[in-house]
Amino acid sequence: MPTYRDWLAQLRASINELQPDEVQEMIEDEDDFILLDVRESDEVRGGQIPQAKHLPKGFLEIKAESLVPDKDAKVVVYCAGGVRSLFAAEALQKIGYSNVASMAGGFGRWSDMGLPVDKPFTLSDADRNRYSRHLTIPEVGPEGQAKLLQSKVLLIGAGGLGCPTALYLAAAGVGTLGILDFDVVDESNLQRQVLHNVDSIGKAKTESAKIALQKLNPAITIKTHETRLDSSNVEAIFSQYDYVVDGTDNFPTRYLINDACVRLRKPNVHGSVYRFEGQVTVFAPSLGGPCYRCLYPEPPPPELAPSCAEAGVLGVLPGIIGCLQAMETIKLIIGAGEPLVGKLLTYDGLKNRFDIKTLFKDPECAYCAPGKPWPGYVDYEFFCANPAAAH
Repeated sequence: MPTYRDWLAQLRASINELQPDEVQEMIEDEDDFILLDVRESDEVRGGQIPQAKHLPKGFLEIKAESLVPDKDAKVVVYCAGGVRSLFAAEALQKIGYSNVASMAGGFGRWSDMGLPVDKPFTLSDADRNRYSRHLTIPEVGPEGQAKLLQSKVLLIGAGGLGCPTALYLAAAGVGTLGILDFDVVDESNLQRQVLHNVDSIGKAKTESAKIALQKLNPAITIKTHETRLDSSNVEAIFSQYDYVVDGTDNFPTRYLINDACVRLRKPNVHGSVYRFEGQVTVFAPSLGGPCYRCLYPEPPPPELAPSCAEAGVLGVLPGIIGCLQAMETIKLIIGAGEPLVGKLLTYDGLKNRFDIKTLFKDPECAYCAPGKPWPGYVDYEFFCANPAAAH
């Protein structure tokens, strides 16, 4: 009977072995090969060769065809020390792969030679415990949760919409949450702004929000911006984040947010509420959708668009719309589902009915149409008070 050493020798005689520097040359010069990492997940946490696809050896025969459908493709397999990869290469040959090689010495020799290593973000045991219900969802899983933990989201407004959005993004594990607001907590806010309480009255909303969110999830970073957003500071603030969530209730700030997001190519998760009605969309020309100006080239007269303070809003409504904004933000981060890009979701609380309307890009939009020069920021207060003057 052949021994293990005999079997290994036979494999080395029948499987093409490449040295790590040869594989590095292939990474630099070739686009038509696939590098498979067959180590276990806990080994991959310590680092991985750039461009490698992870497929643990225990799942190799089951999942290889879905990961590498072309059986004539050039495949290089590696493990920790160069032995498991030989057996993995043999297994691939047995199921029909014709051009398979193993990397001699494995990841250990690759690292010893000082070749490039990607050290992927990994979930801690505490992360796996806290977000365990996310990890079992195929559309999220460890990779999606890692994206959430590494994401940076800016919330404009710690009011009716910003509060529920912040709560659920913090609970979901968004790694960095920015809260921008210049107001203080008033007793009338407590009917809908659920981050604040009676002890917060008179405090800055940013500070009150930070305290509540840190109690909910102390592991994430909360950055506060206690300032009024304007064209002099908008780019410096927005550039620190990946996504912007608009929870404002005034037109000057909405137009400013839109213009900065278009310029910086940041998705703008927009929400608004009025009495019993609300709406949500994602303005993202960089993702193929329209911007806010495509939908509203100029603001309506003030008498047709009263603020919440003037028109009133049912306290629970911002909770519904804010949660939808949180959902859209999470979908964008993890790349799941169909975000509301080019779609407007409307909600009628009295009829308890949702509708979706299609939004179209304005091909002549001064801010997001291809080829148009950047018009620059404007005096937004003046523009919203005198829209005709902009023509």
